[in-house]
Amino acid sequence: MPDPSQAPVEPGAAVDESLLEELITEAQIVLPVDLSALANRCASALGLTTALIYLVDLQQWLLVPLDESLEPLQVEGSQAGWAYRTVSPRVTDDDGGVIVWVPLIDGAERLGVLAVRTATLDGPRMRRSRMLADLLAMVVTSKRAYSDWIAARTRTATMQLPAEMLRAFLPPRTIGSKQCVSTAVLEPAYDVGGDAFDHAVVKQVLHTMILDGMGHDLASGLATSVAMAGARNARRSGADLPDLVGSVDRALAQWLPDHFCTGVVCRFDAGTGELRWINCGHPPPLLIRAERVLDGALDSAPQPPIGLYALAPAARQVHETTLEPGDRVLLYTDGVVDGRDAHGVEFGLDRFTDFIIRASAAGQRPAEVLRLLIHAILDYQHNDLRDDATILLFEWHPQHP
Repeated sequence: MPDPSQAPVEPGAAVDESLLEELITEAQIVLPVDLSALANRCASALGLTTALIYLVDLQQWLLVPLDESLEPLQVEGSQAGWAYRTVSPRVTDDDGGVIVWVPLIDGAERLGVLAVRTATLDGPRMRRSRMLADLLAMVVTSKRAYSDWIAARTRTATMQLPAEMLRAFLPPRTIGSKQCVSTAVLEPAYDVGGDAFDHAVVKQVLHTMILDGMGHDLASGLATSVAMAGARNARRSGADLPDLVGSVDRALAQWLPDHFCTGVVCRFDAGTGELRWINCGHPPPLLIRAERVLDGALDSAPQPPIGLYALAPAARQVHETTLEPGDRVLLYTDGVVDGRDAHGVEFGLDRFTDFIIRASAAGQRPAEVLRLLIHAILDYQHNDLRDDATILLFEWHPQHP
């Protein structure tokens, strides 16, 4: 039997494990502004040359380096952007060496890319580049929860107060597991009024919600913020859909009696495919199956908006259906389809759904589909949205034994 100790050393295999352990410990307490230096020291410990973190901006147009001396890269048309859009590494030549552009992913959410420079590229160095990207994605995620510097670094305009307040309540853009992914976008990014989305996973159950608050001001954003907080409070207490919506009804009636919001609240069991939802005066969800919209599949009788407690029934009506593997469900606010071009022509429901279907058929991932779609909506209205536009898409791909 061959002696393992005499096996040939894999190229690039030697690493300073004690230094790597020290750096991983340091990552827990490092200041966000020092992440660039930490990334380089980790790269050196792994036998790589350098590593540079790029984070995507709020609207997903740019990849912004944490090194403030460098310029951002375009998501469209750059090798870094290709890695971000496809969630796949990209390798380019660089002055006698190579750059490996590795996606920075937190669970299902795309954070940006990591530019790893190395003199040569082999199997071990590629694995270490991926490992370093995974480590730094976790570090960035933990730091950005409290770092104003990271938030400011990824903004390209001044955030208005209503948007600042509302975005403090929003979850990550994309969440999910191997079975089910939910992703959302919201515009205008820096001046949003009363739109909001929420999604969360509890064991194998995906909870989603979309809201459209009355008006377009601070009070409107406050109403949707109260609605999100009320829904989360009820959900975390184990409330079912009718009790959850009832809790939000009562919260708005008590704290903001002159405000209401339309919305759709869903509960999807990724183990069984069962979808349950309540529609509170909102555009009905859309079901896409086999690259076509099933007309009216998720329509329901109208119910009062959330917050009109006096008009709401004692128990909201819950609707149910069973999804099929590969199904996609779309929640959206009316600003998506009501937006008009310079000639007054609406973006429209057909254009909206056709874009989703075509991009998905082309192999785009759900988060990339919505990034492209919200940019198309902005372009259609020349970046002058007259109403908030919010889209949430979730899709089901059950894993079979």
